[in-house]
Amino acid sequence: MSRPPFPFSALVGQADLALALLLNAVSPAVGGVLVRGEKGTAKSTAVRGLSRLLPEIQIVDSCPFNCDPWALDPDCPAGTHPLGAPRRRRPAPLVELPVGASTDRVAGSLDLERALTEGRRGFEPGLLAAAHRGILYVDEVNLLGDHLVDLLLDAAALGVNYVEREGVSVRHAARFLLVGTMNPEEGELRPQLLDRFGVTVEVRGNADPAERVEVIRRRLAYEADPDGFAAAWAAPDAALTERIVAARRRLPGVRLDDGLLERIAAVCAAFAVDGLRGDIVTAKAALALAAWEGRDAVTLADVRRAALLALPHRRRRGPMDAPGLDEDELDRILRQAGALQRTLARLDEHRVRLQRFRPAAQQDRVCAAQAERGRLGRHAACERQPLQLHAQLDAAARGDVASVGGEPVAQVDHRADARRGKRAPLAQARPRPEVALDELGRLALAALEEQPPGL
Repeated sequence: MSRPPFPFSALVGQADLALALLLNAVSPAVGGVLVRGEKGTAKSTAVRGLSRLLPEIQIVDSCPFNCDPWALDPDCPAGTHPLGAPRRRRPAPLVELPVGASTDRVAGSLDLERALTEGRRGFEPGLLAAAHRGILYVDEVNLLGDHLVDLLLDAAALGVNYVEREGVSVRHAARFLLVGTMNPEEGELRPQLLDRFGVTVEVRGNADPAERVEVIRRRLAYEADPDGFAAAWAAPDAALTERIVAARRRLPGVRLDDGLLERIAAVCAAFAVDGLRGDIVTAKAALALAAWEGRDAVTLADVRRAALLALPHRRRRGPMDAPGLDEDELDRILRQAGALQRTLARLDEHRVRLQRFRPAAQQDRVCAAQAERGRLGRHAACERQPLQLHAQLDAAARGDVASVGGEPVAQVDHRADARRGKRAPLAQARPRPEVALDELGRLALAALEEQPPGL
């Protein structure tokens, strides 16, 4: 009898690795996890422990493709399953793909036994079919052939595996959580393949002596009694499973507003991320993180944490640049994007105020022009307002004078508006055009200099 895997909740440290795996468990649409790090940093242990956290699944009994009895696949190669077909529950599958696996073993191949015994062509499902609705784990993914990595990533992105072999044409569902681990000392993945993984995590050995001691203590206890150790951590693992289920239910209702989308785009552009996959994955990871934290709306902190997982392997960097993302630079970009959003919003408010002011100002000039020609003795819109004051106000609007009767133009204009009944308090009077235009220019210049404290 095989021993249970090391409990996920018993891992010490590696918070980023645990978060990346849990976010993909909540939303496989994030696109999988690539774990990069030196040997002996619990990469494989974490992945195997995650498989015990995933909720059990219901499948059609005797179906090798793990078909869901509540969402039957009409194109299942095993045949059409009738409604009410026998079903059973099973743990979410964990399929490990060996480095030396062939294409036929991964994607599936012709069923030679059936062809020889029955004289008919049949399909033998591969590892992609076995991993449907579970986890497909590839250790040392950087040592896997590029054509196999392409095959895995295509199936993970589409959720479907297409097979064309020896006259056999088969299509079957293949939705799984793809997790790859690698040691960069043994070689790198091509950038095109790196970009296809949703998020990536850099793991390193823990330098804290206290945590290293705790790792040793727990590992020795697990090896002495695997079943007893797993039982001792069963309750924390069960709590994580319930939290995953609750987050999956909450995820469709989580909101991501346009302001945060603009910040995601600004960050990706500032870090010279090629293409748009980085933007999309960051948004999906932020949504999953909000659902995991029990919130119905994404926050700026969610975007920041999602960017740290989704962008390090996508940013353009030189061969001598250190991997990862500069967190100080990320914070600066987020602050600048927020400052620009606030400035643009204030500029929009001023444009609206100017649009409201222009019809009244134009009417004042028309009345003054008519009065100068002798057609009116007093302002048409205000019979009690002296004509001289309106003429001076119109001249001030053109910039000919700076004051009227020794008082600032804006103040006289406010009082005139108040007497005409157009305004109540003077503080609510709309500004003169030249004042508003100066304000627009000042705000536009401040957009490049504003650095609000914090995020």
